[in-house]
Amino acid sequence: MALHKGSGEEPEVAVNPFFGAADPVGGMETAPPKHRLARRPMLPSAAYQLVHDELMLDGNARLNLATFVTTWMEPQAAVLMNECADKNMIDKDEYPRTAELERRCVSILADLWNAPDPSAAVGCSTTGSSEACMLAGMALKRRWSRRTPGYPATARPNLVMGANVQVCWEKFCTFWEVEPRLAPMTGDRLHLDAEAALALCDENTIGVVAVLGSTFDGSYEPVAEICAALDDYESRTGVHIPVHVDGASGGMIAPFLDPDLVWDFRLPRVASINTSGHKYGLVYPGVGWALWRDAEALPEELVFRVNYLGGDMPTFALNFSRPGAQVVAQYYTFVRLGFDGYREVQQAARDVAGSLAGRFAGYDDFRLVTRGDQLPVFAVTTAPDVGSFDVFDVSRRLREHGWLVPAYTYPADRKDLAVLRVVCRNGFSSDLADLLMDDLDRLLPELRRQPHPLNRPESVKTAFHH
Repeated sequence: MALHKGSGEEPEVAVNPFFGAADPVGGMETAPPKHRLARRPMLPSAAYQLVHDELMLDGNARLNLATFVTTWMEPQAAVLMNECADKNMIDKDEYPRTAELERRCVSILADLWNAPDPSAAVGCSTTGSSEACMLAGMALKRRWSRRTPGYPATARPNLVMGANVQVCWEKFCTFWEVEPRLAPMTGDRLHLDAEAALALCDENTIGVVAVLGSTFDGSYEPVAEICAALDDYESRTGVHIPVHVDGASGGMIAPFLDPDLVWDFRLPRVASINTSGHKYGLVYPGVGWALWRDAEALPEELVFRVNYLGGDMPTFALNFSRPGAQVVAQYYTFVRLGFDGYREVQQAARDVAGSLAGRFAGYDDFRLVTRGDQLPVFAVTTAPDVGSFDVFDVSRRLREHGWLVPAYTYPADRKDLAVLRVVCRNGFSSDLADLLMDDLDRLLPELRRQPHPLNRPESVKTAFHH
């Protein structure tokens, strides 16, 4: 046993203010203000309970059939995310293994999306598909400007897409001064097709956005047909128009459930693809991915090389500092499930969607718009002869039972079509689907007795964006 001498000095230990004891009496007597900082700290247990109790008033995420975003992960994933919450994703010199996991995720996706040479594909993680779409749009515009003499004095760029695109694309056009050319919905055509896309294209079109999984109803847009039409257009005019595939949801469904569907880098005209890791990538928000088929598709001048924290770091992102937790969780999920595991999880979600859609179709009150056989998502409207209630009534009454099922109208030229949309995700089981239908069974007799639809919103949103 070593011997130690005492010291005549009386130094103080440096204490983080979080570790210091708060005054429990003052904490109980004085409620903290809501909109300014309190003067004194409080015990961590008291602060936790205050915030926890208020959040109890949020809805139950597992019963949210509006969102595409993942609402359940395994406990092991949550532990990993907690371990990585303090790692700054941008600091690749300090956290090289986190950076390596990001690189592996890009390689996995490049292989999954059939890049001609997965090792030559270029990609990055983002905070979600919205940021990924902004990056893809920026690359499209820069490539167009390179081949457009006299820009910006003599030409205005435009981007062709369906009116059903997610709102981030309209934001991109506003922020980066690109004319949005939105193909309206017409008749039974509820998303972009080759004919509608081609009608809007010209020499100033920076690209066409094809959506693999419309947020309105879960339907796939015909990417291969759109590319074929643009191939023909180029052969006639000499104008090259690339395609970006917004695979926010379908990019993590089609490779597993629709392997024969050609929509990805197998099509030479597809320059870039994005997806949301936090949707059918099965990761908590927020993580997205943007990939380009090769370095030529992503102009080098858009890539910043930053000497940051000791290393040379190429970066292409709108955000800078962000936690590495979601990227680590994405790699965990890839390792955990593998191809067959993803296929089983996604097939289970599609099976639930198809079964639920069939049960809705069994009522005389409803008519299916989509059947859940592409994305595990379907849309349903009321039958033409139903006059006592509408989809907004159904949505409102289901909310009383804890279910969030959105109701909304379609965009331009089909605003007459109002639908309910049901999103089936991992964690929404057939048992929960049974409970949803039990509640609907109880509500329908009351809805049928109404004299007319009630409480329809005065201003109905034309989309439910998630």
